[in-house]
Amino acid sequence: MNGRSSHGAPTWSQISAGPESPEKMDALCPSTLGPSRPQRRYERFGEQSGTTVLQTLIHILKGNIGTGLLSLPLAVKNAGLVLGPVSLLGMGIIALHCMEVLVKCSHHLSAKLNRPSLTYSEAVQYGMENVSWLRRHSHFGKQTVNLFLVITQLGFCCVYFVFLSDNIKQVVEAANATTISCQINHTNQTQVSVPSFDSRIYMLFFLPAFVLLVFTPSLKYLAPLSLVANVVMTLSLALIYFYSVTNIRYPIDLPKVGRARDYPLFFGTAIFAFEGIGVVLPLENKMQKPKSFLWVLYLGMGTVTLLYISLGTVGYMCFGADIGGSITLNLPNCWMYQAVKLLYCFGIFITFALQFYVPAEILIPPVVARVSDSWKRPVDLLLRTSLVIFTCALAILIPMLDLVISLVGSVSSSFLALIFPPLLQILTFHREGVSPLVVLKNVLISLIGFVGFVSGTYVAIHQIISRSTHGPEEASYGVQ
Repeated sequence: MNGRSSHGAPTWSQISAGPESPEKMDALCPSTLGPSRPQRRYERFGEQSGTTVLQTLIHILKGNIGTGLLSLPLAVKNAGLVLGPVSLLGMGIIALHCMEVLVKCSHHLSAKLNRPSLTYSEAVQYGMENVSWLRRHSHFGKQTVNLFLVITQLGFCCVYFVFLSDNIKQVVEAANATTISCQINHTNQTQVSVPSFDSRIYMLFFLPAFVLLVFTPSLKYLAPLSLVANVVMTLSLALIYFYSVTNIRYPIDLPKVGRARDYPLFFGTAIFAFEGIGVVLPLENKMQKPKSFLWVLYLGMGTVTLLYISLGTVGYMCFGADIGGSITLNLPNCWMYQAVKLLYCFGIFITFALQFYVPAEILIPPVVARVSDSWKRPVDLLLRTSLVIFTCALAILIPMLDLVISLVGSVSSSFLALIFPPLLQILTFHREGVSPLVVLKNVLISLIGFVGFVSGTYVAIHQIISRSTHGPEEASYGVQ
């Protein structure tokens, strides 16, 4: 689940509702010329002081923990019980390093330009301007980053449609058979007892609710619901973790290394989970003491990596080969864990608006700026509705949670998290001189990201076509 003041022509919601969530807006919006970094002032819901260390840490955790976490047990299955956790640790280290590289490049470029801060796309643009033969194409670099931001965030929204439909479908189908007992049988726990609609019908049921949700004129109106959503998601995650730890099967006879052809799916799922790089610069830009950001980043991402490895491993050890695209799909058919599914679904529903905000603020303002004032609001609402319908249509076309997550991670998250930052470092420090070892390291990281992008995308698309051809029996979990 991945925070992102205003830029371009303001939308009707910005005009009518006042200040938006700064961490969402800063990820996309150009910074104005102003004082150097040490002299920056901050605007946060009426405050002048910026975020504290604790607030920044919470935002880092929130920006990296979402639906991707729940899919990591399946990722570990695809890689193997030993290779999976080791690979997650390696990917966490590389992802953290790329975040640190992005922050340092932003510092260097903003100091050269005498700007208070830069966004991700601006950093790439000015990094390219640092190289004479790339200068004329720098605007293309900025647009490319924005494109991948749009793809990633709309991909998150597609995942949310599939996640909600699958989990709500299970709850409805098992309503009559739901019990108080939470005994485990190590398979998909929800037994179909009531005929129900196809999961894609549930997506259509959710569509009007999502459309109304993105009509919210200001993110600040969602703040109370967002707080409740964070609390219930944390509680749900704690219960999921407890259940997995206390129901591990012994002896453990799971494969230590998975099949080579499944490893690209592991990569896509894992990088989807680790793709929180979009929140790094906005959070650093809003800190009271930006010099403290790096150690806060280390602490936050270290915690995230530990959580990813532990839940991915114990979830796979608990459910084994029956693990689903989301571990919630394997929870037992009892009232407590059915409630866990519903609570997590509520949290994901509210988070949809936050994820949708990013592509909306990239795509909508340029269009709204071209129409007269009397048409701005209708056009804004029409475009928001169209984008939600588009994400719903994609989810209906690919109603396979595990493969949607892997595909989104492989296609877009690999570029934002692994490919762009190392290349940006080479461009940024081109004139200062970059040692051959640093160049070699950066090229290697980018190559890992590119190979993961190609192989992960190919395998995910191949699996999607295969499952669509062979029918529901090819799905990643038992209940359809």
